[in-house]
Order: sequence, then C-alpha cells, then structure tokens
Amino acid sequence: MSLVARHLEAEGIPTVILGAARDIVETVGVPRFVFSDVPLGNPAGRPFDLASQQLALECALRLLETAPGPRTTWQSPIRWRDDGSHDWKLDFNNPDTLTAEQRDEARRRFEEQKELARRANAPSAG
Repeated sequence: MSLVARHLEAEGIPTVILGAARDIVETVGVPRFVFSDVPLGNPAGRPFDLASQQLALECALRLLETAPGPRTTWQSPIRWRDDGSHDWKLDFNNPDTLTAEQRDEARRRFEEQKELARRANAPSAG
C-alpha cells in the first residue's frame, strides 16, 4: 500500500496510510502516515469496536487536512487494551497466556477456517 500511495501522490492524489508497522512504512516514505501501536492487521481500529474505528478515520482525515509537510507521521491514540497499555506485545496470541480450553477453541477455529478456505479454492464440479 505504501508504494501505491507514493504513486497516487505523484499523480496528484493525496493519501494517508493507516499502519501498524512503523519501520516499514516510514522507510518507504509515504507522505502521510497514522501509526497505531496495535497488532498487525488492525491499524483501522480494534475488531468490532466502532469507537476505535471512528477514531482511526478521524485521525486520517485530520492528518490529510493538516500535515505540515511530506513524510509526516502521527501517533494514533488507539490502544489495543482497555487499560491503555501496550502490553499486547506480550500477550497477543501468546499460547502461554491461554488456558487449555482457549487453546483448543483457537485450534478448532483455525481448522474450521482452513477447511472453509480449502472448499472455496477447490475446483468446482461441472
């Protein structure tokens, strides 16, 4: 996405990147970047959390309006945990913090998703 943003900017279309991999996005040099210190894949807010998703959008639009210059990075106020900490790095998908039942449920959901993907990618009969 960072490279696409640079191409769009070169064509005169302003962009804002929402991201969670600060080092990668800043290395590419996007014009405007809202960094959220959250697990990869979640820079637009926490899943099913409309308030954090609206905040991410608001940050992006505000940065689009007010960026003082190229390669501007804003730190998002979004926090992964309700206590406001960044401890997600210690416990996000960490099997050592899960009970045996939680690990079994996660394994069951993973196998279920693999089966759905297998079926969706299987050649259709006919």
